[in-house]
Amino acid sequence: MFYRPGLDPHGLPHNPFKAMVAPRPIGWISTRGADGRVNLAPYSFFNALADDPPMVMFSNTGAKPDRDGVKDSVANIRETGEFATNVVGLAQRDAMNASSGAYEAGVDEFALAGLEKAPCELIAPPRVRGAPGAFECKLWKIIELPGRANVMVIGEVVGIHIDEACLTDGIFDLAKVRPLARLGYRDYSAVTEIFALNRPGQR
Repeated sequence: MFYRPGLDPHGLPHNPFKAMVAPRPIGWISTRGADGRVNLAPYSFFNALADDPPMVMFSNTGAKPDRDGVKDSVANIRETGEFATNVVGLAQRDAMNASSGAYEAGVDEFALAGLEKAPCELIAPPRVRGAPGAFECKLWKIIELPGRANVMVIGEVVGIHIDEACLTDGIFDLAKVRPLARLGYRDYSAVTEIFALNRPGQR
């Protein structure tokens, strides 16, 4: 089959786009607004962009009526220029899901999801205590994308936290973390199988 998004009906029960771009890592973004209120929300349009310096991005794809065309995370980052990205392991599945609701600005998703805040070293927003790891990020650029309320946030990672229980012989052990990934529809997955491949010419 073939269809043109926005022009042709795909004829399927649900939009297949996000199911075809999967698995997607989840950026669990914690922010603090200029008024000191804290927000925590998961984003599946998230990934690393570069490693020297390390850069990450996430995209806001919806709006809240109380946040001027975006969600709380982007609104807070516009005000302060800082955010933390928390790694979501399988153990954080239910807390991550609890923090994903469209709550009013000012609702503390940490408390709502039963999570503790841990201080960051270089930025004001807290991180999730007990998460396998977290990136402290300074805003590099916010890019307005085509479409209603589509915004990309790019940050430079200025500090990295790792739960040492997630290290095995100095390696961040994804088999221990079992990072959560977003699929399509309402589906998620966790990393359960890992294998290595050498590029041509590598040993």
